[in-house]
Amino acid sequence: MSLHCSSAVLALSLALLAAPPPALAQRASDGDWTMPSKDYSASRFSGLAQITPATVKSLHPVWTFSTGTLGGHEGQPLVVNNTMYVVTPYPNVLYAFDLAKDGYPLKWKYRPPVDPNSLGIACCDAVNRGAVYADGKIVYNLLDGHTVAIDAATGKELWKTKIADLAQGETTPMAPFIVKNRVLVGASGGEFGILGWVKGLDLATGKIAWTATNIGPDSLVLAKAGTFKTFYDKGAQLGQTTWPADTWKHGGAPVWGWMSYDPELDLVYYGVGNPGPYNADQRMGDNKWTASVLARHPEDGSLVWAYQFTPHDSWDFDAAAEMVLVDLTVKGKQRKALVHFDKNGFAYTMDRATGEVLLAEPYVHVNWASKIDLATGRPVLNDAKATGASKGNVKDICPTLEGGKSPASPVAYSPVTKLFYASTNSMCMDYAAVQTAHLAGTPFMGINSPYHASDPNMGAFIAWDASTGKRAWEIKEKFPVWSGSLATRGNVVFYGTLDGWFKAANATTGAVLWRFKVGSGVVGDPITFTGADGKQYVAIYAGIGGDWLLLSGDYKSDDPADVRDPADFARDLARHTSQGGIVWIFAL
Repeated sequence: MSLHCSSAVLALSLALLAAPPPALAQRASDGDWTMPSKDYSASRFSGLAQITPATVKSLHPVWTFSTGTLGGHEGQPLVVNNTMYVVTPYPNVLYAFDLAKDGYPLKWKYRPPVDPNSLGIACCDAVNRGAVYADGKIVYNLLDGHTVAIDAATGKELWKTKIADLAQGETTPMAPFIVKNRVLVGASGGEFGILGWVKGLDLATGKIAWTATNIGPDSLVLAKAGTFKTFYDKGAQLGQTTWPADTWKHGGAPVWGWMSYDPELDLVYYGVGNPGPYNADQRMGDNKWTASVLARHPEDGSLVWAYQFTPHDSWDFDAAAEMVLVDLTVKGKQRKALVHFDKNGFAYTMDRATGEVLLAEPYVHVNWASKIDLATGRPVLNDAKATGASKGNVKDICPTLEGGKSPASPVAYSPVTKLFYASTNSMCMDYAAVQTAHLAGTPFMGINSPYHASDPNMGAFIAWDASTGKRAWEIKEKFPVWSGSLATRGNVVFYGTLDGWFKAANATTGAVLWRFKVGSGVVGDPITFTGADGKQYVAIYAGIGGDWLLLSGDYKSDDPADVRDPADFARDLARHTSQGGIVWIFAL
């Protein structure tokens, strides 16, 4: 179902399509896709406009490639100078295809050695969220805690750096983020009680220039007196004093999502994941800076400001999702904004210079809190939904720990419609926490959290106005929606579904214009690019996985013993999809 705007609004939007916004006019080579989020603002917006509501019905597949791997295909390909770069899940093979030649032949293939022990440690499937291009290099993370730089022309390994420790439960599926001469990387492992961090590597050599933890004393967090300020919190050592004793040392705080950068403020923004363990009784206090956004200077890692979305997170509401940087008019005032769709179900519009929350409204059904108090920045809690071993089995908490939106499913923003496009989930959970002990390299969780649907349609693809905190339209889906989003100047948005459909919709009205069955559930992120022939193309990974590796049940056709029942709330999902990675390219 979609809500339709008036013809006057539609006419205005079409008029705006005639010329790109000034910022887009200055963007070099809009036909390439050189970083996961398309640009530093994490907009996932393309200025290409050959594909429109009038032409999209002619979209058809022109090329496919099987990656030969069964893991979840999150992330996205890159396109640079008529070459497409594809990174697979474990074992993290990198392919380069020549888009300027007929049939897109393989230029080279890089197959790194990856420690198979990482498979037993990775939390939620052996995924990889993509690579980034800079200075003639393709840079990406291997699952086993290494970052590699590959010559984009030849496939030769230029450097390889160990950044994480498997023995501590650290793995590295996130896509690196490159600013100037720094490669920024983080580690997963909140489920293992790691001490979460971000590192800045030298782009030329791969050497580690700085390491900043996300929790702990200011000296480790790189929060310098006189430089670090928060809008709502006072005092020093907040990353340590908001934890009991030394529990911060195994308090989680992973970084596995996306990053963005404001060149004027010289600040990199990223989200921090969950605290450990899941039993909140073992870590009383706010547990800063888990479930937070942090703003750092990329050159030395120094922390400038931080804000915690979910203090004392009792529900595994990671804040690892993208921080999209846009300039918006909020309450009549022009603001340099940061927009974030948190797992906790609230969409935040913030001042990206200070960390002030300007708006925070639920974008899905939320009952763990009634609202976000803008005066304090804190959620107004529903005590009946607080969890911990002392609370027993707490029923019907919305959303689930999968989030109102998965952090692995990045939104897109269109400066033409001034709307955000997000994949959302309509599920609730029961939550029973138990006491647990920390042992390095083993799960540090202590939880049972079955889900159930809160709506007959368990997902939706929505358009959101971050200036007002209101939904513009929605497309309801039978299953949760787990793909990333793509917005284009052609007034078309793209997303995929868990039951294996790739879809295009009118960015203004939400009317579904086109769909194609891509064979496996989509948990990846679409991109668009200009081919050597000057035409606009769209690409997407198909290949169900991530958390859905466990939830969808009997989908692994090569294993006769794999006849597990699917989750109760999605019992027929496995009828629609099986594992298997495919790269698809579409054109008019």
